[in-house]
Amino acid sequence: MKNPTASLFRALRIVNLTGIFIMVLVLNVSAKGFGQNTVSLNYKNTSLNKVLADIEEQTNFRFLYNENIKGIKGKTAISVSNAEVMDVLELLFKNTSLSYTLMQNNLVVIRQAELTNKKVFELITGTVLGEGAIPLSGVSVQVKGTTTGTTTNADGKFSIDVENTNVTLVFSYVGYETQEVVLAGRTSLDITLLPSSLAMDAVVVIGYGTAAKRDLTGSIVTIKGEEIANRPAANPLGLLQGKVAGLSVVNSGRPGAEPDIRIRGTNTINGVKPVYIVDGILNDNINFLNPADIESIEVLKDPSSLAIFGVRGANGAIAITTKKAKAGQLLVNFNTSIGVKKVQEKIALTNATQFRELYTEQLVNQGANAFDYTLWNANTDWQDEIFQDAIINYNNISITGATEKNRFYLGLGYINEEGIIKHEQYKKYTLNFSDELRVTRGLKFGVTMNAYRAELPQERGVGSAIRAAPIAPVLDPTTGLYHTLPSFQRAQVFNPLVNVESEKNTLIAREYRAVGSIYGDVNFLRNFNFRVQLFADYGFNTARGYAPIISVYNPEIVGSDKRDTSRRSTSVFQSQDIYPKTQMDYLLTYKKKFGDHDLTVLGGVTTYYRAFEGTNSSVLQGTSQVIPNNPDKWYVDAVGDPSTKLGSGSAWEDASLSYLGRALYNYRGKYLLNASFRRDGSSQFYSLGNQWKNFGAIGVGWVISREDFFGDQEFLDYLKLKGSWGILGNKNIDDRFRYPAYPTLTNANSGVFGNNVVAALEPQYIPDPNLNWETVHSYEVGLELNTFNNRLFFEANYYNKVTKDVLTLVDGPSGTLPGLANLGEIENKGFEFSAAWNHDLSNDFGYSISGNLTTIKNNVTRLNKTGFEIINGAARTTAGFPIGYFFGYIHDGIYQSNTEVTKSPTSQIGAVSAGDIKFRDINGDGEITVDDRTLIGNPTPDFIYGGSLSANYKGFDIGVDLQGVYGNEIFRAWTQGTFADFNYLEQRIDRWNGPGSSNWEPILSTRRANNYQNSTYNIEDGSFFRIRNLQVGYTFGQSMLNSVGIKSLRIYLNAQNLATFANNTGYTPEIGGSATAFGVDNGTYPVPAVYSAGLNLNF
Repeated sequence: MKNPTASLFRALRIVNLTGIFIMVLVLNVSAKGFGQNTVSLNYKNTSLNKVLADIEEQTNFRFLYNENIKGIKGKTAISVSNAEVMDVLELLFKNTSLSYTLMQNNLVVIRQAELTNKKVFELITGTVLGEGAIPLSGVSVQVKGTTTGTTTNADGKFSIDVENTNVTLVFSYVGYETQEVVLAGRTSLDITLLPSSLAMDAVVVIGYGTAAKRDLTGSIVTIKGEEIANRPAANPLGLLQGKVAGLSVVNSGRPGAEPDIRIRGTNTINGVKPVYIVDGILNDNINFLNPADIESIEVLKDPSSLAIFGVRGANGAIAITTKKAKAGQLLVNFNTSIGVKKVQEKIALTNATQFRELYTEQLVNQGANAFDYTLWNANTDWQDEIFQDAIINYNNISITGATEKNRFYLGLGYINEEGIIKHEQYKKYTLNFSDELRVTRGLKFGVTMNAYRAELPQERGVGSAIRAAPIAPVLDPTTGLYHTLPSFQRAQVFNPLVNVESEKNTLIAREYRAVGSIYGDVNFLRNFNFRVQLFADYGFNTARGYAPIISVYNPEIVGSDKRDTSRRSTSVFQSQDIYPKTQMDYLLTYKKKFGDHDLTVLGGVTTYYRAFEGTNSSVLQGTSQVIPNNPDKWYVDAVGDPSTKLGSGSAWEDASLSYLGRALYNYRGKYLLNASFRRDGSSQFYSLGNQWKNFGAIGVGWVISREDFFGDQEFLDYLKLKGSWGILGNKNIDDRFRYPAYPTLTNANSGVFGNNVVAALEPQYIPDPNLNWETVHSYEVGLELNTFNNRLFFEANYYNKVTKDVLTLVDGPSGTLPGLANLGEIENKGFEFSAAWNHDLSNDFGYSISGNLTTIKNNVTRLNKTGFEIINGAARTTAGFPIGYFFGYIHDGIYQSNTEVTKSPTSQIGAVSAGDIKFRDINGDGEITVDDRTLIGNPTPDFIYGGSLSANYKGFDIGVDLQGVYGNEIFRAWTQGTFADFNYLEQRIDRWNGPGSSNWEPILSTRRANNYQNSTYNIEDGSFFRIRNLQVGYTFGQSMLNSVGIKSLRIYLNAQNLATFANNTGYTPEIGGSATAFGVDNGTYPVPAVYSAGLNLNF
């Protein structure tokens, strides 16, 4: 079979080699041009043409003029050192009868100036700096009340002719406040612009570039690094909870775990993750990042923002910018915190006395013999036994420095985080490095690197602790062995401490990741920029583990030796995963302001390659020759019985080649047009001939507040209407189908040919020749406004996303496994609202309030195959219902007597009697059948919301983050289990034990199968409100610190998950999961409260 990726890989190599060649050529030419863009001259009473000739000798500038033109041989005087050529020309031609025009390739045309009514102008020069004393390129400098203007160059310098030195200059730049300066006789200015506090003035990260938010038609939300700073979290995504409209974040609680992220609901039955972009490189996760190294996070939600990501844009995007050096002196920052994690609230279970009462009654109900509790008289709280107060420690140090030519940043981080289950520990070491060298005006090179090593925890679950009977002791004091559980539980539940303690420290698992880039960036021909960036992402995981012999104490064994050995052999295993990725971007940008028109055009080519290779192996050894519990021996080839060795491996690779473009246009800042396009080619569909797919979007905006008719009214400061439409793609599918068009070959029945038996292989499934990626047809409309002197910001959006050609498994021809097909449509729609109020009442006191709310309505609108459904336990996906809705019977009370049973609809799903759950006859046919199952719950909330409050007074500050969810349901699955005898929820004390005793809790019996059907009995309210974060800090005054050489010092106290208001019985109402099975509580790991204290020091 032809290699599915070979042809595309060859194309990628050609593109990459060509791109590298072009980059070297362009940078070489640019280096020559820009490298000789300054001159040194020292002339007195010398002809102008001689001076021009010297400039030609020193640079690649060329001058075109008529040798007989008046003034070209006139005498001049000039003395400059390493001066910009354009600045020198301004001086040379000042007060002459000549004019000049710069053409392409540094060609300067000189001609006679028009002398009629010539005015004498004054030349004003200066430099414009921004935050951190960084020179700002492209700042608009305009004479107030006129059309005369210019822009600053790459060094932030400008020169402009004015009629007199009493005019006012207006300086404006995206992301900064506009500043007006009266010259008052001055001819030289140094201006520092202040960052704008207005959201619409912010410069935001978009796909393959940046732009001013006021020029965009989409929905992009920026979270600044300081908003999530000093909050303990190994993964920065968890800190976004409740901060962004449309963003759902479900935290796990496990140390180092990645949260479940969804943007504007669930668009697909496949992968729902957004694409992550870290400093330009596309990623599937950002576990390698340290939150302290983040400068900003942008959440991109609408089609005009996402279409440029093509087949990876359907689920939204999160762009992370890491910290880089800013101009100024060397700065060292140290940030440290220490804290403790605690389980917020345990699950309410019965104690030993209550358990014995209920279990005794249960046995009577089941007609079973009574249980002898003589040997089982403990009162153990198994939750207390496995949980601990976990210590956390976060440390970060960074060093930054910058000169005119070079900027560097180095950040180091160390996280040590225990889990709330004993012996869980996560350690994370991070490095963030960047260095940018500015070779000449307009030419720079840079390198970035994020490296990470993690020691992963040995994860344990809570399932045994919430199911184990409290009547069993923890261990036998005589033998020191952990105690077995009662006989009625041994088949289903182990002593929770066996896993936690007997198998502690039997895993060494590490993850390594290095993500970096090198880039070159050149400005040329005034309005063009060319950028080439090579990204590499190399990660690998290694693990070695040991399984010891496990013996427990069983008092029911006859004889003196009561050792019960449940695992009679030792074993070791090893695994290794390697996952490299490379990405190359070639981007050409054109920016031009002409009159009232502002245009930015981007065109580019990008390549992406990723691969995976994984191996697993294990070996056993019986009790006759035990493998020692020594990490130095945990190698499959070094120990164990060779005949028991097992191994497996897998590998895959894929590649893509993409062409992209974007245009941002506005007229007088009033009328906005955004358009983007991407053409993706993928190796995964190569053989079907449909490997190419086009995506695109268009957005329009109208800034009404810039219209003349808006007048000078004082209520609204800013008002923009906006809308966008586009087609996005989704390639996040099950890893089993890495090559959708190339099914894996699996073993088949052997064939007999004569006397020979020949092994056979068959395709895993028959590929659909029309198979293609999912597409999302999306649109949104919205508005943005500011009022009350820009103190109040408000944004509202309506979004609608229809996923077409949904990829899923369908039954194939007889004898084959199910295969992939494009099947049906899914609609997601809703409203988003965001508001923020900021007010500084004085220099000492200010406060801010913000909030957001998002409604979500999800529906599978169509499936091409009649009756098709996806079933994941209680969760089901089918046409006409939300994705992953809970399916079952409606609890309609408890049968109070057998007489009531005979008068009720006949049960066809199992025998029922008094005390059992009564199910509703949905279709009214007089029978309870499978046809009476219906939607009993929806894991998708009606709306999600969040908010923040903050205030500062002099050196004190306080901030509170709030978050909540409303209108979703949870399916409680961990208490289910026919014929399984678990500990009881405390609510089971109110069980039915006779007529009139209960109309909700059924009779105690694990033999009544009717009561273990999926029904509303297992449905719980998933709504909750949480005080997500509270932080109080104090920043010391500068006068106190100067004497000890400290630039700034802040100390703080922080509390996460301070209080949760919810109605579910589990540890947390936050429950994630897959696209088609989320919100199912199988004994979900608790989300703990975290209390910490820390300091932030700069010197």
